[in-house]
Amino acid sequence: MTTLTNAPLAPLLARLFEEANAATSPVAGLLHEERARLLNSKTEYIDFYGRLKDLWLAISPETGTLLYMLARSSGARIIIEFGTSFGISTLYLAAALRDNGGGRLITTEFEPSKVMRAKANLTEGGLIDLVEIREGDALETLSTDLPETIDLLLLDGAKAIYPEILSLVESRLRPGALVIADNADFSPEYLQRVRSPASGYMSTPFGEDVELSVRLG
Repeated sequence: MTTLTNAPLAPLLARLFEEANAATSPVAGLLHEERARLLNSKTEYIDFYGRLKDLWLAISPETGTLLYMLARSSGARIIIEFGTSFGISTLYLAAALRDNGGGRLITTEFEPSKVMRAKANLTEGGLIDLVEIREGDALETLSTDLPETIDLLLLDGAKAIYPEILSLVESRLRPGALVIADNADFSPEYLQRVRSPASGYMSTPFGEDVELSVRLG
């Protein structure tokens, strides 16, 4: 048995996915072109995601299992996550840290109500002791006081600033560190960067909506 498949985490995740699936989008009425513009904006992302404060924006159970497996198999002890939301992906990563023998997960979220709910979920899941949630714009919260070495980076926040977030932590990524970007197809600039032969990464799409990269040096 693992932390992921045992109580209290397994029933908690099942319940959270039910809640996430039942949530409706407050931006459903926006034209497709307007949603695409806001998703790709480097200046309006806080306003856009602020409108989504009640929407879960959760990863799929399959992606969550993938995150757990990647963190476990790589022996990750230090993880950075961009985009906490209600903490579902955080729970998967923290479970891997627990089963790896411990570690530290720094995650960041600008919406205060989501920070409160994520803390409650992590407490209920018995994993809060492994997690530091930094409240605010990730361009600020991840610009200082990072660990010397990072084993895994998850990008699951505003897609338009994936390249900027990567730049903030890149010098701390150890050789062999994993970078997982959810919905990376919404960030062509990010994909061009990590897929470039000169980027220092080996990168490939994985599944339907994940880009998996490894830091080469």
